[in-house]
Amino acid sequence: MQEFVKLTGIVLKTVPIGEYDRRVVILTKERGKISAFAKGARKPNSRLVAAASPFVFGEFKIYEGRTSYNIAEADIRNYFEGLREDFSAACYGMYFLEATDYYTRENNEEIEMLKLLYQSLRALLAKGLDRKLVRYVFEIRALVANGEYPGIPEGRDWKESTVYAMNYIEKSPIEKLYTFSVTGEILEELEKIAGIYRRKYMDREMKSLSILEGIGE
Repeated sequence: MQEFVKLTGIVLKTVPIGEYDRRVVILTKERGKISAFAKGARKPNSRLVAAASPFVFGEFKIYEGRTSYNIAEADIRNYFEGLREDFSAACYGMYFLEATDYYTRENNEEIEMLKLLYQSLRALLAKGLDRKLVRYVFEIRALVANGEYPGIPEGRDWKESTVYAMNYIEKSPIEKLYTFSVTGEILEELEKIAGIYRRKYMDREMKSLSILEGIGE
């Protein structure tokens, strides 16, 4: 008799397998990042079509096969439809998914990254929030979540407001992370800091980031 487990998470990416199936990578609250097969998900009338789509957040009912997890059904709570209707937001969102996939490990405890990803995707759709600010906050806080945050880069005098913003990004609850704004001058300094970290801690090119920068974001 098959034993099912229910896992809450966000789909990071999907890969076509065979004629009808997909392999899905999900960042979950209970088991960290996992890979699972969604059998028949490429069929138009499949009940797993939504479950095998990037960005979706919900509860996944999963059973363990001989060599892999398999999705039996899913209760989707947030489709993030707005990301599919706005090309710029979608590019930011895909970058967040790709960066999260890069930073997280299979079956590792990743609750902070899950919370950060979820709140960051919501922030992309919030009116009045600068998406570039959302991006830099996400990049900096991801290092904190992964225990790699080195502190504010030394070697230059950062503005006091930049230092304050960096401390807020590092220490605030993730649920309150996107509740501030900055001037253009401070945004430029945050961009420089995030760039320093990215070049130091990301050792591969992000395809989604190339697209994002290609459209001037």
